[in-house]
Parts: sequence; structure tokens; C-alpha cells
Amino acid sequence: MNPRELVHHALALLLAKDMTGFAGLWSEQGVLEFPFAAPGYPPRIEGRAAIEEYLRDYPALLDIRAIPEPTVHQSTDPEVVIAEFEASGIVVATGRDYRLRYIAVITVRDGEIQHYRDYWSPLAAAEAMGGLDTLTTAFGGSHA
Repeated sequence: MNPRELVHHALALLLAKDMTGFAGLWSEQGVLEFPFAAPGYPPRIEGRAAIEEYLRDYPALLDIRAIPEPTVHQSTDPEVVIAEFEASGIVVATGRDYRLRYIAVITVRDGEIQHYRDYWSPLAAAEAMGGLDTLTTAFGGSHA
């Protein structure tokens, strides 16, 4: 699977709430990185097993229902793509609407994600989730 196909497959797994399958796209030593991580939020998760554990409860926090028209740009490096997408759904705990734009720089080698840098806005996510404490507790406190 080339990098572009892998990104579309990853988004389909996210919509299907298949976190095990989603995490399984990373190599054994793969990295999930959050350059704009909020205080108390893990800035880097290393290894497929740790990524799977981190993502395990994601569907209990956010019910992502749509990722309309994702765009995947090929960089000059054939192993690196840049994905732009918007995820929308519901914050499970509050029933609030969730809508957030993401940009990810993804390195794929031998059909596996080696490095995924997730450039999302912690302030926008906190607002959608109901506050920074809620965001940190949901994604930082139980998974760090």
C-alpha cells in the first residue's frame, strides 16, 4: 500500500472505530507525535503497542461520524505525505458537536507508518471537548 492509500485506509479505520486496526498501521517502532501538545498531554508516543494503548478508548471519547473530502499531498520524498482533513462527530461525554481540522505529516516505509506528526489545535479541541481540563483528562491523564 502506498502512503496515499494508507492514509485513506487509516481514515476509514478511524471512522469504523477500529482503533486496533488503526494502531496496527504503525511499524513496531513507529512514533505518534503531537508538536502542539497542550500541557499535560503526551507530546510523543513511541511503539505500536503504546500507540494502540493510547488510542484504545478514543471511540468512548469522540464519536467521529464523518471525515469529508480529505486531501493527501505527496511531498518530494516518496515516503512522506501531508494529510489535511476535518473530523466531525459528537463528544461522547457531553453530546456536544465536535468538528476539528487536522494536518498530519506522515512517513510511510514498507507499508507501515514510521512517523506521524499530528498538527492539531489543542485550544480548538479543548473548546469542542468542553474545556482544557476535560481534554487533558481524556487524552493525557489516562494514557500518558
